[in-house]
Amino acid sequence: MFGFVAVVVIGALLVYVNYGSIKEVAITADRKAAPVKTRVLPVPRKFRQILLKYFPFYGKLNAENRKRFERKLVKFLYAKRFIPRGVSEVTIEAKVLISASAVQLTFGLPDVTFAHFNKILVYPNDYYSSITKRYHKGEVNPRFGIIVLSWQSFIDGYINTHDHFNLGLHEMAHALRLENIIRNDEYNFFDNALMDELDKYAYTFCHSPDTQHREFIRPYACTDTHEFFSVAVENFFERPRALRETLPDLYRILSRLLNQDPIELTGG
Repeated sequence: MFGFVAVVVIGALLVYVNYGSIKEVAITADRKAAPVKTRVLPVPRKFRQILLKYFPFYGKLNAENRKRFERKLVKFLYAKRFIPRGVSEVTIEAKVLISASAVQLTFGLPDVTFAHFNKILVYPNDYYSSITKRYHKGEVNPRFGIIVLSWQSFIDGYINTHDHFNLGLHEMAHALRLENIIRNDEYNFFDNALMDELDKYAYTFCHSPDTQHREFIRPYACTDTHEFFSVAVENFFERPRALRETLPDLYRILSRLLNQDPIELTGG
């Protein structure tokens, strides 16, 4: 009897000591099962309700495209680990809407799910970085496969469509461009010639003495080619008609690069 009790106690201690490792293995296994879950499980009704209520891009799609959007969304959501920072949990609304921002960007790229970025850290507000010594709204860390977002700033980006700043699209665009050059199953999905054309366009736009239409895109875009891409993506989705009319070459490049036209998909 004593031996049995001892075995049980030792076993319990081992589970307790290794709880973190066991939990991590379970989480990893759950993420890897995402493609199967996506095919087998129905899209939760709650997800559709959240999208219809809070995500205009989805609401403007036709029935067929909504189904495509939903399938891409659950595949993304099931494959990611959402980690709360400064809050007790990441709500289902936050998970769905953050996933939706990624799907909005990759809607025309059916096989791209940000495979390298498997962790999404969610802060309630802008957060202080001990590295940069300043507050951030979001960032992308390719070394650790992490996307970091301020939930309040993320929401503000979709509520206020007049400032042409959308944190979700901005950070997802950073992650997407990095995903394209990180060797994995999703590697090199962008057309290299189009990427070169975009970067040349960015350089000309930012350095040309001709400043016509320069004010259309906020100056931060000219920090570097990565920031130009992210800021251009925000404008591409937030005011597609204005972008097409004002900077038609940029609109054409982005439409071909992302393999979608927001005006045709949603009516602009």
